[in-house]
Amino acid sequence: MLSNGFGRVAWWAKWLLLIGVFSAAGTVFSQEEEPAMEGADPPAAKADEGAAEGDAAKPEGEAESQSMLMWLIETSGLIGAIILVISIFFVHRVVTLFLEFKPEIVSPPDLVEQIEGLVAKRDFNGVYQASKKSDSALGQLMVAGMTAMSSGLGEAREAMDRTGEAITVHMEKRISLLAVIGSLGPMIGLLGTLKGMIGAFSAIALSGTQLKASQVAGNISEALVLTFEGVFISVPAIFLFALFKDRVATLTVDVQNMSDELIRKMHAMAQTRSATPPQA
Repeated sequence: MLSNGFGRVAWWAKWLLLIGVFSAAGTVFSQEEEPAMEGADPPAAKADEGAAEGDAAKPEGEAESQSMLMWLIETSGLIGAIILVISIFFVHRVVTLFLEFKPEIVSPPDLVEQIEGLVAKRDFNGVYQASKKSDSALGQLMVAGMTAMSSGLGEAREAMDRTGEAITVHMEKRISLLAVIGSLGPMIGLLGTLKGMIGAFSAIALSGTQLKASQVAGNISEALVLTFEGVFISVPAIFLFALFKDRVATLTVDVQNMSDELIRKMHAMAQTRSATPPQA
């Protein structure tokens, strides 16, 4: 086993040495533009040179067989990693907003049914206790309205409007990060574009008489890939920000109208009960 291993190593070392010799010789001859040595056998030299070129071309073949995913990872680099982290946070925030910004979360159906039943029974204290136990927007609005109801219906509605504005600001603050990502994505992509173009023009400037096309193409690919990644995360972020902004407006208006209707009904019942004369 060991002898076979050393034999293979020696065989590969011999071929690598021959490849290096022929490659160096070919480079020297091409630079000096001198004819071939008189004692050399042209066919053999061409055959060995072809073998050397074939062996030298193997790494290029291996590079061509590289997967698209690995190429994208290597081309994106550190800036691409930053965009990836932002993308993961963006997906998490969008899923969370879809789960939280729903009518059954803002105004739970069981709470609405419970409040309506208690209002029908004129159990206003029960309405207050049920609303206070709920963390929903409807519960907060009902607590604010009932707390200020002793000062009149106008004061109760103003208190509910202030609470509704606070709830709207809180919900809009949750979606404001989508707008930040929508505007930040192209800026990060532009940073990658500048980095890639600087690298490409630096390769052209430092190449002298021999232009390294592969290096220039790699830098241009980096610029385009990072620009694409920045725009790719920006477009859905801007769209979803507009979508959630409309949803916030719809949900807050609906829950404010519902709470205002309940408060008006409770106030009317309280006025009717106070206006009813006691029976003898």
